[in-house]
Amino acid sequence: MATATLAPPIGLTARALVEVKNIIQEKNVPADYGLRIGVQGGGCSGMSYLLGFDKAKDQDEIYDLDGVQLIMDKKHAMYVLGMEVDFQDGLNARGFTFNNPQAKSTCGCGSSFSA
Repeated sequence: MATATLAPPIGLTARALVEVKNIIQEKNVPADYGLRIGVQGGGCSGMSYLLGFDKAKDQDEIYDLDGVQLIMDKKHAMYVLGMEVDFQDGLNARGFTFNNPQAKSTCGCGSSFSA
C-alpha cells in the first residue's frame, strides 16, 4: 500500500506549482491521480526524469505539496533527494526544469543526468 509521508524529498517552485495546477484543471486530471516524479534509465547522460500524472502504486510514497499530490517510487528517492523542479516560460525555453544536487553531470537539454 502506498504510504503518506510529511516531508517531500524534492520541491517545486511557485511557478512549477502554478503550472501543475493549471494542467490538472485544463486537462481534467482525475482526482485520484497525482504528479509522479522519478527517474528512468536512458537519455544522453544515462538517466532521465519522469514527470507526469499517475495513480499511486504499492511501492510509492505520497506527499502533499500545497494541495498537489506528489507520487514517487521509494527507490527513486536517492536519485532526486533535494531536487527542485521549476517551470520556465520564456522566449528561449518553455517547460519544466530540474535542479538536482544528486546529479554528477547533466546533458545540455537538462532532462538527463548521471548519478
